[in-house]
Amino acid sequence: MVGDGTVRLGIVRKRRTIASVAVVTVVLLAGGLAVTLTSGSGQATGVTHVDGNPSAVLYPAGHRAQVPDFSGTTLTGTKLNFAGYRGKVVVLNFWGSWCGPCRSEGPTLAALSAKYQGSGVSFLGVDVHDSPVNAAAFEQDAGIKYPSLNDPGYAVALTLGNTVPISGTPTTVVVDPTGHVAGAVFGPVTYSVLNSILTKVTA
Repeated sequence: MVGDGTVRLGIVRKRRTIASVAVVTVVLLAGGLAVTLTSGSGQATGVTHVDGNPSAVLYPAGHRAQVPDFSGTTLTGTKLNFAGYRGKVVVLNFWGSWCGPCRSEGPTLAALSAKYQGSGVSFLGVDVHDSPVNAAAFEQDAGIKYPSLNDPGYAVALTLGNTVPISGTPTTVVVDPTGHVAGAVFGPVTYSVLNSILTKVTA
């Protein structure tokens, strides 16, 4: 009986050891996946901070991730496909009317969209986890004239998640004419920082 109990105890310990190793392996793999998604695809080489702002980055040509195509419905009910923006510099702004920093940066985005309207630059908002009524009221208050997609379930944000990390709102992504991510601002934009990015991308 004693020998049998010892054998059983050994089996239990072995199983616990195997389970512990499995848990550690899963944690390590999850950590590696998180690092991969956060760093983006092929964007680690030559990244520069814009105007000394660590939250604003510019990616060099040749090391820019391709933005996947996506589509949706605007706040006014119009169907929109991102493929229609190919050949232009596009400023993609992820926002919500419930987001304080988004409300603060709204007039800045409106001013810059007006400035670059005739320079081959298009602005496109992606309104997440919001209602069209609240979003439309926010845009009117901020003076925003460009369209915004209604993205209540974060579908567009998830589509772009493997290309550039969109961990919160506001996030602004600048796409070059070839459809690659040229720069991004993680957090509220300032006029000088976004203008600096657009000056470089449109040069």
